[in-house]
Amino acid sequence: MAFVKGQSGNPSGRPKQVLEVIQLARKHTEGALQTLDEIRKDAAAPPAARVAAATALLDRAWGKPSQAIGGAEDLGPIKTVVAWEDGK
Repeated sequence: MAFVKGQSGNPSGRPKQVLEVIQLARKHTEGALQTLDEIRKDAAAPPAARVAAATALLDRAWGKPSQAIGGAEDLGPIKTVVAWEDGK
């Protein structure tokens, strides 16, 4: 299905139910962060759980680390081209 130029592919926006779920989940942010911090500090918790909790806290505070994209060293840098097809 092709989109009409200048017209949104989603004119009604995000469904209302999805927004309600997001708003409800955001109300639990503080408690969820406290839980992650408790797991991170719990010496009796499995190391994998402590690392996962620490990583989740860092990702929320600072964003996920950027991922370098590279190709073969002898081929030079990767080039990305984004273009619209006119459908002809």
